[in-house]
Amino acid sequence: MKLKYCYAILFFLLICMTTQAQVVKNSGNDSVQVYKKIEDNAKKTKFKKFVYRLLFKSKRSETKSQKNIRKQFLIKKTFDRNEGKIIRTINIETLDPFGYSVDNYKDEPNKGFEKFGNRLHLKTKNWTIRNLLLFRKNTPLDSIAAKESERLIRRQRYVRSVIIKPVEIPGSKDSVDVSVRVLDSWSLIPTGAISSSKGRFDLTERNFFGLGHEIENDFTRRFEDNAKAYTGIYTINNIRDTYIKATLLYKNDLNNDVTRSARLERQFFSPLTRLAYGAYFENRFYVDSLPDNSSVFANQDFKLQTQQYWAGHSFKIFKGRSEDFRSTNFVTTFGYKNVSYKATPSLTYDPSRYYASEKLYLTTIGFNTRKFSEDKYLFNFGVIEDVPYGQVYALTGGFQDKNNRRRTYFGGRVAYGTYFPVGYAGINVQLGSFFDGKKSQETTLRVEANYFTNLLSIGSWRVRQFVIPTFILGNHRADIISDRVTIGEQNGISGFDNPLINGTRKLFTTFQTQSYVPGNWHGFHFSPFFNMTMGILGDHTDKLFSDKLYSIFSLGVMINNDYLVFNSFQVSFSFYPSIPYQGSNLFKTNTFKNDDLSLPDFQIGEPTIVPYN
Repeated sequence: MKLKYCYAILFFLLICMTTQAQVVKNSGNDSVQVYKKIEDNAKKTKFKKFVYRLLFKSKRSETKSQKNIRKQFLIKKTFDRNEGKIIRTINIETLDPFGYSVDNYKDEPNKGFEKFGNRLHLKTKNWTIRNLLLFRKNTPLDSIAAKESERLIRRQRYVRSVIIKPVEIPGSKDSVDVSVRVLDSWSLIPTGAISSSKGRFDLTERNFFGLGHEIENDFTRRFEDNAKAYTGIYTINNIRDTYIKATLLYKNDLNNDVTRSARLERQFFSPLTRLAYGAYFENRFYVDSLPDNSSVFANQDFKLQTQQYWAGHSFKIFKGRSEDFRSTNFVTTFGYKNVSYKATPSLTYDPSRYYASEKLYLTTIGFNTRKFSEDKYLFNFGVIEDVPYGQVYALTGGFQDKNNRRRTYFGGRVAYGTYFPVGYAGINVQLGSFFDGKKSQETTLRVEANYFTNLLSIGSWRVRQFVIPTFILGNHRADIISDRVTIGEQNGISGFDNPLINGTRKLFTTFQTQSYVPGNWHGFHFSPFFNMTMGILGDHTDKLFSDKLYSIFSLGVMINNDYLVFNSFQVSFSFYPSIPYQGSNLFKTNTFKNDDLSLPDFQIGEPTIVPYN
């Protein structure tokens, strides 16, 4: 049997495994009653019965350490006793990154370098943390809002850990205080990488003056021709307690392509969020090469401006205040995109006018369930990470005005992910197409899956296995090389960047074994990894895929530090059996970044067409 068919069968089996999944949830001692209430409520109308069958199936079970179980049990019991009491005071304490702990009040810095590092560090302002909270003084204590607040604080890249818990007031039966204890991470991060072809230096401040603002400066130099690149990004993560995120970007890359952009966006940052909206503005100039009818390439100038606006509302489906009720929503979003080209390729290189000004109007409606489970040893060393799980059922429709023609668009998305006894598995399926009359155009089927095992032990080492396949199928695509998928760096395998390596469909899978070495060296933790990524392409001349297999094999080590939570240094060595137009049996350094692995998202946000890349 040919390798390509074995590869396809492996992918199919993984899909079958994930689509047989059941939604699961550990709600504590009252989970049975919660689901009973949901089921009883669902029987009242046919519509609610349909939604119930779609979204709820069974409880979730987790395997956690006894220490974590005990700590979470005590905090949960405290919330249970004080649920609904009026919050009298919110006490916020932010801690310097060195020597302190959110768990143990007795831990204090006692080493010289810890005290020196704390003196150099500007702690997060109390009101920066207060603006992230989903509860306020003089309101009833809501344990779900507190849990979500803890997650939202933890995902800030300047926070190492956080604990939110109620503090009972002696003699009071109707009031309670809330303690918010936050441990900062070191926020000034210099990073870099060097390979045989180029070097990069990145200086990032994740918590500018303790305000939660982020400044990133990236400098790159290519050794072959001494070309230089610069990227500058300034981000305000939460404007005045609104959860509106503002990002300003300037980028001038190694080819002297320039991008300037500004984004204001308030996402559905939590299942409890009801309103979301955003705006995006971009000015871009770049040069790219396109072939003519004789396959002779020539550089073409591109200059365009983009405006995007969107807004959405999330409606609670079920009444009640349990987490299961409140994490399930009916979502509607509306979007508008205007792309205006000021410079485009000549008709010799773009006869179909693929690069042309357009206006796109889209709306999405759907149901989603979003929950989060705490886990460790995924992308960071020993730090609590929030793994999303849930499901999405959504439809997208609209129309596009381009080249004096109007085309309709229809698409759909189904996503599902949860924990199983053997680990986490998720799948995301998207299908979308434009229609000119009854004729479909630029159709895209995209299937993405994620799987990682439970944390395994080999002696004192910890190990996880990741498997991430992606399948993309295009049909009736535009007759231009730009409307083709590639196996290259952006969404595929690093190193295969030649645009001639393309097709209308692709399948690639990443297999990564990630280990976590016990102990540390002066606060540094080491996580050796092995990565194998393989991919195949196909077009209309193939039954499915060609016989050419593209692959990369990488060995490396990720180096984490307790105080640099969201940053890691890494060294990797990669072997390429073959790279078209470059050669065979090639070795390269630091071409692979193992933080490219990402988790699925069960959010319904800005309406978009199915990505084809």
